[in-house]
Parts: sequence; structure tokens; C-alpha cells
Amino acid sequence: MSTRPLLVVAGIGNGSGTGAATARLFAKQGYRVALIARNADHLNRLASEIAKEGGEAAAFPVSSYSYKETLSVFDTIAAHKWNSSGTSELRVALWNAGLGVWKGFLDVTEEDITNSLQTNVTAAFGFSRGAILAFKQNQIDERGARGTLLFTGATASIRGNTFTSGFAAGKFGLRALSQSLAKEFGKENIHSIIDGGILTDLALSRRSGEAADTYKNNRDTRLDADSIAKSYLYLVEQDRSAWTWELDLRPAHEKW
Repeated sequence: MSTRPLLVVAGIGNGSGTGAATARLFAKQGYRVALIARNADHLNRLASEIAKEGGEAAAFPVSSYSYKETLSVFDTIAAHKWNSSGTSELRVALWNAGLGVWKGFLDVTEEDITNSLQTNVTAAFGFSRGAILAFKQNQIDERGARGTLLFTGATASIRGNTFTSGFAAGKFGLRALSQSLAKEFGKENIHSIIDGGILTDLALSRRSGEAADTYKNNRDTRLDADSIAKSYLYLVEQDRSAWTWELDLRPAHEKW
């Protein structure tokens, strides 16, 4: 009986961003795709879209991004009966969930801090544990890896700024987690990576008129989710002799 590689993605938004683009691309590469998010309707719509394109995906909604739920969902995924024959082997996991807080420091509340750290750090710990425990059961593949753990970062992962103290605290924590896991589990052939305005429906909704048109159509000024997905695929396919830990992606004309 054949074994199919499995991608687990946490965080797909409404299907217009990085998580969904990655799911679509990996499905076309022959991966089964397990989709995790809080909105069941968005999950089911994306799973159906992937199925119509000849891929195989399943929705696994969670009520919150908590440590307990992002860990226990891996048991649910492992027990899932896929439509096609053959077993699954978790080979790639992407933590794409995030929560932003854009306020001046004196306007940031305790609730803002708690929510940012809960989604960006605590839940990522649970997700990482579930992924790594599954990876450790795998044989080393032809590229020298048991599995690849991806995290979607942000500029706030490496630099704080005005109005980002609440967000950057969470993203700094996520980056530190990724680096720690890369150092601890690299010797077990487990690849851990963090990656870094992406064009999404939410980003467009914050703009109007000419500004929205420019943001949508000018590829020099914003990241494209499909292009990020291709970078994720490149990272997964790296040989162990030259693994990337951190990949900083930026559009050509970004000021940084």
C-alpha cells in the first residue's frame, strides 16, 4: 500500500492568503492537505476547491488557537479516513495563524497582549509539539529530512516599530521558538524555518480607490501569497546539506 505525504496548515483566513495558497500548491504536488482554522465555512470551501482541482484536502476546525486544541487536532488528523487509498505520513507542517495588534503602546490592553501571545506563541508551541512528534516517527527521506516545520513571520518578527509593540512581542516569540526548534531538532533531521504586506482580501479592504488598485496590481510593492507558497515548496525540497532557517521575503520596492 502506498504512502502519501501530508501537509498540515494552520491558519487559512478566508482563503486569499498564504495558508490557502500553500495548501493549493502542495495539493498539486501530490500532498494530502489537512486544513486547520476557526472558521469551518472557510475551511470547507477551500477543501472543496482543492478537491475540484483533483487534490485531496480535509477540514479540521478548532474553536480557538489554544495550546490544547492545536496539539490535540493532530490526533484527529491521524485518525482521519481519506477518500483515496493508502496511508498518510506527515511531512510538512505550516503555522500560518497569527493575531495582529496595531496600537500605540499606551493604548495596548492586557487583553491585547494576552491574545497576541496566545495565538502567536502559545498555540504555536502546541502545534509544533504535534508536528515534531509525528516527524520523529518518519524515516529520513531522500533529501535527508524527517519533516519540515514552517512558520509565517512578519517584519515585526525582527523589528519593533511604532504601533507594533503588542504584535512584535508575539512575533519575536514565534521567531525565538523557530530558532530554538531548529537548533534542538536539526540533529534529528527535522527542518524548522521562519519566513517573512501580503496581498489578501483583508489587506485590500484597508485601502480604497487608487490606493487599492495600486496595491492589488503593483507586484513591486507587496508580497503575493502564491509566490510565498512557491518559496515554502522550495524550502521543503532543500537537501540537508544546505538547509535554510530564516528566509526574508520582500517585494522589490519595499522600504526597509
